[in-house]
Amino acid sequence: MQKFFGEDLLLYTDSSREIYREVKDLPIIDYHCHLDQNKIKDDTTFSDIGELWLSGDHYKWRAMRLCVVDEEYITGKACYHDKFVKYAEILPNLAGNPLYYWTHLELKQIFGIEEPLNGESAERIYKQANEKLKDISVSSLLAQYKVEYVATTDDPCDDLSSHGKYGNTVVAPTFRPDQMLKFEDMYLQKLGKTVGYEIKTLADLLRAAEERLQYFVSHGCKISDHGFLRFPTTRYVSAAEAENIFQKRRELSKDYHEALFGYVLVELARLYKKYGVVMQLHFAVTRNVNEKMYKACGADAGFDVIADGSRIEDVIEFFRQLSDEERPETILYTLNDTELSALAVLTGAFRHVKMGAAWWFNDTVQGIRKNLSTIAEYSALGTNYGMLTDSRSFSSYARFDFFRRILSDCLGNLVEKGEYDLAAAKQIAQNICYKNIQGALGL
Repeated sequence: MQKFFGEDLLLYTDSSREIYREVKDLPIIDYHCHLDQNKIKDDTTFSDIGELWLSGDHYKWRAMRLCVVDEEYITGKACYHDKFVKYAEILPNLAGNPLYYWTHLELKQIFGIEEPLNGESAERIYKQANEKLKDISVSSLLAQYKVEYVATTDDPCDDLSSHGKYGNTVVAPTFRPDQMLKFEDMYLQKLGKTVGYEIKTLADLLRAAEERLQYFVSHGCKISDHGFLRFPTTRYVSAAEAENIFQKRRELSKDYHEALFGYVLVELARLYKKYGVVMQLHFAVTRNVNEKMYKACGADAGFDVIADGSRIEDVIEFFRQLSDEERPETILYTLNDTELSALAVLTGAFRHVKMGAAWWFNDTVQGIRKNLSTIAEYSALGTNYGMLTDSRSFSSYARFDFFRRILSDCLGNLVEKGEYDLAAAKQIAQNICYKNIQGALGL
């Protein structure tokens, strides 16, 4: 029996352990997250481990609801001590859940605590962690995990004055125009104020988008991101048709809005190519399905779910709109992993398209294994960009170690069976964990 969260966690062969040694200390490039750049700039500290863990982590909030914890201890007014205790009490219910792994990896790596967290140990661990937390801040966490690059998630209208280099960490913005692509009057007015002219036409909108993208690039932006339900299912319209739809958008049906979305998404892809910006596409998610709780807690509070996947014909049609010369480096993330095989095959049909990491609900032991094995079998694993946190928590960098262990074990299993070369496994692991994304972002 292995030691509880010992050095060989998730590493089941000698080859796996040898590969892991090659990647465990590599720097981190977190190319997609939701961290607050102002907290990095201000080198924020934390009142206690409850604040560090439970102030904004919807993964933990969702788990607590699953275990029938009252909302008062989740997003309510209970103190962080009581919230921490409630989380500790439900943690033993999460056997096999990624939260169980992440929680204990963070306890071990950040606080030097190696005993299981539960109701009995909660007070003891709370006191031990808080004593250590006195010497911990955002900058010390970034330094401990060797975080070289953080890409935050930012709206085109955002001010980027807090982005920059802090210590050894570059904090750069990500261009995330989801609100812009809803084509709502209130947002278009906001965008107009940002760029200094009214958004009266679709041409105005695209001009504003390019100007804001230029502003982002001047502040270190190297990557964009889009989140949506599914790829457009309607035909792609001409520039004249798109302009007409834009002018009549308040009175037209959902299908017309979808056509306008598809047209602008293609135009933005061309802009990303022009400015050397990587495009990320996150899809197959339905957000805020519990209307009552959404009204009470707001967005990103644990009420988003997996949606049906896109028809592969619709994904193909999107990529057909862009020639190889027009297409930016593109990373696909689906929340519905039934799409993985079809999407992985698609990456061989269009240049500059790759599958991304196992996203969100799929960021589990088996979800990561499935993601890696599917990419390996249907695409090219060695070109993969590896892990990211997709997190709002500054302690979440333990997830990189979680991923590196699983990747090392997947490769190690092939080596042990005589199906793959050990030297190649070490090299491919280094590429996936660091070098591929470093090259793609020109770092």
